[in-house]
Amino acid sequence: MPARKTTKKKGREKRHELAESLRVSLRERFGVCAGERIGVAVSGGADSVALLRLLIELREELGVVLCVAHFNHKLRGKASGADEQFVARLAAQHGLEFFIARENVAEKARRERANLEDAARRARYAYFEQLVTDERVSRIAVAQTADDQAETVLAHILRGTGLAGLAGIHPQAGSAFRPLLGIRHGALRDYLRGIRQAWREDASNRDETRTRARIRHKLLPFLEKQFQSPVVEHLCQLAELAREDNSYLDYAAQFRAKAVGKEIGAGISIPVGEFAGVQKGFPKRSGAESPETSALALRKRMIREVVKRMKPRAGELGALHVDAVLHLAGSGHSGKILQLPGGVEVRRERDSLVFRASAPRKDKARSATFSLHVHLPATGEELRIDALSHILRFRVIDWPSEGRETISTGAVLDRGQLLVPLELRSWRPGDSMRPKGHQNRHKVARLLNELGVSRWEKESWPVLASAGRLAWVLGLPVADEFAVAEGSRVAVVITEESSS
Repeated sequence: MPARKTTKKKGREKRHELAESLRVSLRERFGVCAGERIGVAVSGGADSVALLRLLIELREELGVVLCVAHFNHKLRGKASGADEQFVARLAAQHGLEFFIARENVAEKARRERANLEDAARRARYAYFEQLVTDERVSRIAVAQTADDQAETVLAHILRGTGLAGLAGIHPQAGSAFRPLLGIRHGALRDYLRGIRQAWREDASNRDETRTRARIRHKLLPFLEKQFQSPVVEHLCQLAELAREDNSYLDYAAQFRAKAVGKEIGAGISIPVGEFAGVQKGFPKRSGAESPETSALALRKRMIREVVKRMKPRAGELGALHVDAVLHLAGSGHSGKILQLPGGVEVRRERDSLVFRASAPRKDKARSATFSLHVHLPATGEELRIDALSHILRFRVIDWPSEGRETISTGAVLDRGQLLVPLELRSWRPGDSMRPKGHQNRHKVARLLNELGVSRWEKESWPVLASAGRLAWVLGLPVADEFAVAEGSRVAVVITEESSS
């Protein structure tokens, strides 16, 4: 293409066609509006310098304030320092505020035992997000191009991927947006040559020991020459279509998981029928594809969605992990546990799968148990207590006048029988009581099992102890010796409230 193409509009100076295309995209696709303070991530390379210069052409009409953000990874010695100086001078030349951060990414990657490229990306984007959090900019424009998109999709295909991998680079992620994803790298270089703007070359981009460099310099040119000249455009279109489908399936999985999932303690319980066989409400399909097969994609996404919500740390859930969860739902026995990446465990509890974050061994007992001293209020008042996943209300009433109205709303205890210390705590092994209507004392563990309470729920199940004796256990009749009777004057009504 010619070094410089321009458009001319009445009352407006000549503008490069890339700037005009970008203006439309910024307004219509990314919703850029007047008054925004946009940070431009500039590494010093051709793509990011071109993005900055194009935005400078447009800033007056868009009504935005531009800033320059540079992250020095300290990976290339003096060259990294020279990149930083180049970007700083470029920002000063155009009167733009300059933000800079530096980090030894190689050391960070060694410390975290992480891939160098991934560690660099995470550090860089964490800095960009911090700029937004600190309200120094409203969002960050990043200069990834159509070539970057094509390379990403090919890299994912070569290593093995699903629909999410085919979706490639997303136009927007967090506070970052990528307005150049539809523009070729070569067109941006031509633009820079046309306006006589220099840029920095990163020699590591030509290191063909790296997969991305081999895709860029060998595979893509070969595909363009030998198969399809518009292969980059076709791969970008594939990514866009995959994103659309992937977004819908993610939404469907989130909706379904929320509809059928039940929060229990710090976990989520889902009936095993959701992961095995034909789910209710799904239309039957004719032809070779069975309803079980057609619903499989949704079941797998439900597993990924729930694990994503539960996991306390980074971890990649692979296809084999998902298949293991499906097998647990289909043929696993009650009590079996699977450990999943990201610190999540899933347990088969009768006809349900319960997902939750697995606490470190030293923290397990502490995380599931609690103990609170209860000071009952005066008659006519109530006390609310948050006990892990349970919200409990203690209301003190005049029994002769209010008893008939409240006896069916919750557990009712005789206030006169309750002795200090009054302790609301989690169930402990060995706890026993004689519920009202029973002839003998029973282990609370057995009574909770009969109620269908899982082992995980049991760990934090609330009980009320009066001077060391159990007076009440959630879900069970109150202990016989603490129940209201003829002659009771003041009562305590305990009700549970939803924590969601």
